[in-house]
Amino acid sequence: MSPEKKRAMINRDHPQLSISQQCKLVRLSRSAFYYTPVGIDADTLAMMKEIDRVFTKYPFFGSRQIAAYLRREGVVTGRHRVRRLMAKMGLEAIYKRPRTSQPHPQHPIFPYLLRKRQIDHPNQVWCADITFVPVKNGFLYLVAIMDSCDSGFSC
Repeated sequence: MSPEKKRAMINRDHPQLSISQQCKLVRLSRSAFYYTPVGIDADTLAMMKEIDRVFTKYPFFGSRQIAAYLRREGVVTGRHRVRRLMAKMGLEAIYKRPRTSQPHPQHPIFPYLLRKRQIDHPNQVWCADITFVPVKNGFLYLVAIMDSCDSGFSC
């Protein structure tokens, strides 16, 4: 049930139950009962209109580029404010995202062999992972091979 519906259930002039008791009964905090939403002030609304204008012209701009563009036009604002307002308006920069997790259509899908298997002793199941660690002159590969009995499965 939404807080608005819970608020509507509470009667301020109830003869036997206080507001605090009624809030407990409908499981609504007293602060949520007394809270009145604050609207958006005129400055923030004007900033949102500017962000929308720039985003409509350049939909591939992110919060940094929009903040820089507005600064060049004389509107002083920080990029974190632009990012927050863009999120509030549901705006997200359009750009080509990497397709790193797309399987090849001809690649076979292998079954998960450990689904119903009980792991109860060491050297029964092993797992491995590989990653890279950035260093000053490039990167190093880090390979980890672990016994699943020691890796969190119950033994």
